[in-house]
Amino acid sequence: MGRAIDDGLEVFEDDDYQAEPRRRRGPGFVLLMLSVGVLVIALGVVGFYAARGLLALNSIDRDESLTPTDYTGRPALTKPKAPVGDEEPGKPPVNFVLMGADTTEGDAGRSDSLMVAHVTGDRQAVYLISFPRDMWVEIPGRGEGKINWAYAFGGPQLTVRTLEQMTGVRMDHTVSIDFDGFMRLTDAVGGVTVYNPWDSNQFAKGEVDLQGERALAYVRERYDLPNGDLDRAFRQRTVVKAIIRKLLTPETIANPVTFSNVIGQVADTMTVDDQMTNRYVTELALSMRITSGESIGLMQAPIEGFATIGGQAVDVVDWDGVAELSGALSGDTMDEYYAKHGNAQQIELGQVEPPE
Repeated sequence: MGRAIDDGLEVFEDDDYQAEPRRRRGPGFVLLMLSVGVLVIALGVVGFYAARGLLALNSIDRDESLTPTDYTGRPALTKPKAPVGDEEPGKPPVNFVLMGADTTEGDAGRSDSLMVAHVTGDRQAVYLISFPRDMWVEIPGRGEGKINWAYAFGGPQLTVRTLEQMTGVRMDHTVSIDFDGFMRLTDAVGGVTVYNPWDSNQFAKGEVDLQGERALAYVRERYDLPNGDLDRAFRQRTVVKAIIRKLLTPETIANPVTFSNVIGQVADTMTVDDQMTNRYVTELALSMRITSGESIGLMQAPIEGFATIGGQAVDVVDWDGVAELSGALSGDTMDEYYAKHGNAQQIELGQVEPPE
């Protein structure tokens, strides 16, 4: 049954939610730029790694249109957390907007997958936060609409601005990847294994092995899942985490052939903003202190239910929850926020991460 909310919309519980039909799209699946960063750490091992890493960095597409631009009222740069006692001043956290845009001829496209990758100031953790594509938000200059409409109206720039205005937090960089690249990347790492919490037409509950087109099918499926697009986004986050964990294994780092294939695929399948220079990526990589998958937290931006607006099935934003999330992003306290909300959110939705 639905329940009323203050603005008169009818909000439906998860089992009542039915997404509107939509044409087949690519998943717009994104890979965290830190995948490159993790591998760059190995550049000092032998000359081969250094040469291959430099070649990969040089081959990354850099696009000025992805670079976030200033505008009146843009959130200020995030400052480092204040040191305690005799601590040395830290680094500011970094926010990457990860988007995958599906475009077809004659169509500007929409951001079919949207995440923020938050790198903590101490560089010891990364948080992947999904922003469900049906979130009903204010799109600057366009009025209210689904968050993924921002891409259709104004491309990456308006998508970033919409996120910044929604959260009050500055986004530093933008990364995108295409779905063909995603398939090739899972092939390059030799496939990944994740835990699937739900039986569906294509995948049984339990551990599933994913590679190539099977991996693509896994992150595309949503109509057969209990929470629709929310569960699809959960699957996307867990596969990203599984890929990063695979990149950290000795089989990848210590094998020159595998290393070459993986870092080449990472570089060849993504586009980044033009401020992510070789020097920037290398310096960020060398500052990272990610040692295992436990340093990567997965969650989604808070919503409080579902509604229908003008015939559109939408996700109703939990604005109090977003304000708390925004405070954690800007204050570099995501560790505390995740400890409080991360597992509780997944348990509420019936989502579980792959077991150790």
